[in-house]
Amino acid sequence: MRIRILCGLGAAVLVALASPAATAAPIVDAASVVAPEADLAYHGHLSMTGGRVDLRMTPQNHGPSGVAEATVRLRWSVPLADEQGLPAGCARTEARTVMCRTGVLPADGWGESITMAVRLRGAPSEVTLGIDTVWGGGAVDRNHHNDRQEVLVLDTGDTYVF
Repeated sequence: MRIRILCGLGAAVLVALASPAATAAPIVDAASVVAPEADLAYHGHLSMTGGRVDLRMTPQNHGPSGVAEATVRLRWSVPLADEQGLPAGCARTEARTVMCRTGVLPADGWGESITMAVRLRGAPSEVTLGIDTVWGGGAVDRNHHNDRQEVLVLDTGDTYVF
């Protein structure tokens, strides 16, 4: 009797799967879904005086698709001071790391500038800032030569452009 019940349930499942209602939703093949393609880059300048680093950076998207939002990581080679006044859309995630939202990046266009002043722990004579995209808004970026950079900044007050 058990065999008949199991066979009966199996036949019912097979009938349900074959019914038009069960197959009404289209089947999407993962290989046929094409992610939008973007080419993110970051341009700006840095200066450092007495353990304070001033940063102004503007994200750019070389296209071909727009990006609704991306996240850029700023990783310092020395720890940041405990208290920071970061701009809206930026958050400290580790002792040396700040992440910022870029906002909308239109295809072949510029985003809003990200401006901040961070205090470093102590007063180092130099610091390296690593800049890279953590999340590209679901877009594929095949060119990582322009969204991953390292900039050396000396405590001279001079401006370093990237």
